[in-house]
Amino acid sequence: MMELQEQKLYKRAYLLSLFTIFYNVIEGLVSMFFGYEDETLVLFGFGMDSFIEVLSGLGIAIMILRIRRNPSSSKSDFEIKALKITGTAFYLLSLGLLAGIVMNLISHHKPETTLWGVIISAVSILVMFWLMTAKKNVGKELGSLPILADANCTKICIYMSVVLLVSSLIYEWTGFAYADVIGTAGLIYFSFTEGKEAFEKAEGKECSCSGDCTNK
Repeated sequence: MMELQEQKLYKRAYLLSLFTIFYNVIEGLVSMFFGYEDETLVLFGFGMDSFIEVLSGLGIAIMILRIRRNPSSSKSDFEIKALKITGTAFYLLSLGLLAGIVMNLISHHKPETTLWGVIISAVSILVMFWLMTAKKNVGKELGSLPILADANCTKICIYMSVVLLVSSLIYEWTGFAYADVIGTAGLIYFSFTEGKEAFEKAEGKECSCSGDCTNK
């Protein structure tokens, strides 16, 4: 049986994973709505990424429930399938955003405004930084590589929020025509990276989303 303190830590980790899921659903809906309304590809792509993060969060939540019941159990088939679906979704998102960049360049399209990109990304940076710190603290106390890996994946979300913030500010302040395209290119890089990480985890590696992996 798990010790009481360990059970509390896993419960906290589970609640953090649920918060990740619900927050990303709201963030995704809001980002996609305003991205569509303002015709800004980087904000719309950011919203799509949020929904893929929901899939990843579900995998983590299931993992924590399984570990709480049986700490020595191996990775479940559900987790492996979820990781592969998540990885595929990130790759498809990368391709979709790349196609969007090409279309925008051909049509010389410019967003109507990127103000909502500034607001959403600023909120996301604050929330994700708190979430990353909370996950790291729980992961360290439990000595859990998967939870620490999830915390580092949340750090990638911060990077993507920074890309959105910078590109949105540049366009809002200067009207630079290619700010939206450059920001979208940044999202493609991070989406592709997360897709690669998901498949590596599915193959039995615990990756930190920063290149550090240890074989199980």
